[in-house]
Amino acid sequence: MVARLFSPEWARRAREVADAGADESLRATKLASYWEWIDRVRAEHTASWALGWDEPGASRYLVLRWEEGRCVAESVRGPERPEADYVLTAGPQVWADLLAGEDTGRLVMYRRLRLVRGDVLHFFRAVYFVVETVAAIGRIPASLPTDPAPTTPG
Repeated sequence: MVARLFSPEWARRAREVADAGADESLRATKLASYWEWIDRVRAEHTASWALGWDEPGASRYLVLRWEEGRCVAESVRGPERPEADYVLTAGPQVWADLLAGEDTGRLVMYRRLRLVRGDVLHFFRAVYFVVETVAAIGRIPASLPTDPAPTTPG
C-alpha cells in the first residue's frame, strides 16, 4: 500500500525503516568499513530530527526522536517549524526526486535538502548516517501530499 507523504501511516513506516537500518543486500553495495562507521555513529546517536516539506503556507515535517541509536518516536507536524535538534527542509520537487531514487548525499551536498537548524559540526560528524537514513525513508512507496487522493473503483 502506498502511503501519502507526511501522513501518520507514512511517518510510522519512516520510523520503522529508520530504526531497522540497512539490510544485508544494501550493505553489500558499499564497503564494510562505511557501514562500520555508520554503526558506530548510530550507536551513540541521541537527537531529534525534523525532515520538512518546505512550501509557503503548507509546510509539514516528519519528526523522529532518536535515543542511543534507536529511532523511538515519530510525529507529523506543521505548518510551523517544530523544535528539533536538526531540521532539514526541501521543496516539493526535491521530495519527488528523493522518492524517484535521487542520491540523498547529493541532495545534501548541493543544499537541495538543507540543514536549517542544528549544530553544523555535529551534523556533519554524522552525515552519512543521516544520508543513509533519509535514503531509506525515500524508498518507502509514497505519494506526494499534492497528488490527488487515490480513488477506489466503485
